[in-house]
Amino acid sequence: MRNLVKRMLQIGMIVVLVASFGFAYGQNGSYTTVYGIVKDANTRNAVAFANISIPNGNIGTVTNSEGEFLIKVPKSLNASELEISHVGYKNSTLKIEESNGKPGVYFIEPHVLSLQEIIVRPESPDMLVRMAISDISKNYAIAPAMMEGFYRETIKQRRDYLSVSEAVVDIYKTSYTSYDNDRVRVEKGRKGTNIKKADTLLVKLQGGPSVALLLDVVKNPDYLFSVESLRDYKYEMSGVVNINNKLNYIISFSPAYEQPYPLFFGKFYINQETLALTMAEFSMDISDKAKAESFFIKKKPIGLKMVPTATSYLVSYKTGPDGKYYVNYVRNEMKFKADWKKRWFNSYYTVMSEMAITNISKANVAKIPFDETFKTNMVLNDRIQDLQDQNFWGESNIIEPEQSIENAIRKIAKYMQKNNN
Repeated sequence: MRNLVKRMLQIGMIVVLVASFGFAYGQNGSYTTVYGIVKDANTRNAVAFANISIPNGNIGTVTNSEGEFLIKVPKSLNASELEISHVGYKNSTLKIEESNGKPGVYFIEPHVLSLQEIIVRPESPDMLVRMAISDISKNYAIAPAMMEGFYRETIKQRRDYLSVSEAVVDIYKTSYTSYDNDRVRVEKGRKGTNIKKADTLLVKLQGGPSVALLLDVVKNPDYLFSVESLRDYKYEMSGVVNINNKLNYIISFSPAYEQPYPLFFGKFYINQETLALTMAEFSMDISDKAKAESFFIKKKPIGLKMVPTATSYLVSYKTGPDGKYYVNYVRNEMKFKADWKKRWFNSYYTVMSEMAITNISKANVAKIPFDETFKTNMVLNDRIQDLQDQNFWGESNIIEPEQSIENAIRKIAKYMQKNNN
């Protein structure tokens, strides 16, 4: 029980409370930069969190919440096309062409299901989940791999960004069947902090990319995707959807009964053929505010109430160069209400983190030394510098910043430059 609660504390992404960049990309002869926006072919609406990758390759990224993406493809790969995939859509390909600074628009078609496609199974929803758990060793990588990822975290007070932190990270991804922990090393990062806006409370996020990896529920199954957790939840078949040109069962879950720790509501997406979990989206039951606050808040001033009002988590998986599934993208968003009656202060905060895996390699696999590992008790914002170099990321693939984040970085950079002069 203690290990489970500890793991859930970390997955909740503990917030530390203490009283108290425009984006551009550079061209390079060694890679081709593709910049675009993905839209629904019928509605013309932007498609958020779509996967962008090289077919049968190991390089990729995801679109941001506004459907935009930027990917740098090494010319040494001689790749001619990129592939776009998203839940409920047909996979689409686009020709790799160097961007001229303006985003190209790429439309993807919704996938309409036919009855002939649906595989009818006699098993109950909870039995399908049990079968998916038992097939982890068959569907997911059982040997370590090296990954490169891009991590971003933002903290907002109402609509104003207090901080934006970003980093390219190296990941030693352990076997999905081992008890060894994944290890993360920050390769390089940058941040911007709006000190003027944060002169009452400075909200920090603990754990950064190391905690983000705990959302890999297949690797870290204790609280959600284990045989033991099956008794905590009730399951319901909610439909079928296309993911990466494969049909997936949608299985909804909710707490079966009250526990001394918060449980989750959400959906599992399970491949009909392989029974692999390809995506999970869920939120924590925070109806007991006092209990939820004790789980999320690591440190705070005396008299301050920091009550969580909403949480949302997303993790998706994709097959790697060896045909096995690996974690592909994770996202975590939490909303809080701060009430500090002693200082006549109240406000709302939104804490978001996301990480996309941009490269997977089975070559030169080596465990990251412990002294280089980013620990779950570290704060990323305290360990990276303020950098204004617009070409800072070089050849690294990142998640294209949303317009609001781009504007926030620009404002923060302007404020910092003014105060440094």
